[in-house]
Amino acid sequence: MFKFDDIKGKLVVSCQALPDEPLHSAFIMGRMARAAKEGGAAAIRAQSMADILEIREVTGLPVIGLVKRSYPDSAIYITPTHNEVAELLATGCEVIALDMTDRPRPGNEQMPDLVQQIHEAGRLVLADISTFAEGTAAAEMGADAISTTLSGYTPYSPQLSGPDIQLVRDLSMKLTVPVFAEGRIHTPADVRTVMEAGAFAPIVGSAITRPQLITASFVQALA
Repeated sequence: MFKFDDIKGKLVVSCQALPDEPLHSAFIMGRMARAAKEGGAAAIRAQSMADILEIREVTGLPVIGLVKRSYPDSAIYITPTHNEVAELLATGCEVIALDMTDRPRPGNEQMPDLVQQIHEAGRLVLADISTFAEGTAAAEMGADAISTTLSGYTPYSPQLSGPDIQLVRDLSMKLTVPVFAEGRIHTPADVRTVMEAGAFAPIVGSAITRPQLITASFVQALA
C-alpha cells in the first residue's frame, strides 16, 4: 500500500493539459509522464479519469489524482464535489487532491464529507490550500498531507512570482503531516529552496510539462 514516505524528498511531476491546451490528450499525458519517470520522478500528479488511467498503465508510478471541473455557484474547481471524488476512486489512484481552501463548495458540499468518502475507500487526501490557516484547518479535518498549490490563486493569498517559501516554512514547522511545495517552482534552484524551507517534497508542473509556457519564457527573454 502506498505511503507518502515512499516519495519523501523525491520529485513529483504534474502532467496536466486542459481541453484548451495543445497537449490535451490522455496518450500525450501518458508519454509525458513516462518521460518524467525516466528523468527520475517518483510520482505523478494528473487530472481526469482518462489521463490517470493512461498514466498508471504506462508508468506504474503512484498518482495524485484530481478532476478540474467548474460549477456556477463556486470558485472551487479542483475535485469540488463527491461526484469528482467518485470518478477518481474508480481510477485506482493512490491519492486524491482536493481544493480545501476556505471557500464555499458547489451545492454547499462540506470538506469533511469528501475526506470521509476518500478515507472510507482506503485512499489518501492531499489538501490543496493557499494560506497557513487553510493548511492547519485541512490537517484538523483529516487531510493526510498538505500542498501549497493554491497560494497566489485565491484573491486573499500572496501574489508571488515564485514559490511561497514562507507558507512552506510555517506549515512545515507547525504540522505533523507532510507539506508539499507546489506552485511557481520554476527552476532546480527553487526546488532546493523549498526543500531547505522544510518541504516534504516538491511538485513541479509547468516548468517541466507545459512547453507552450516554457517557450514563452524564452521568447520573453528576447523582447
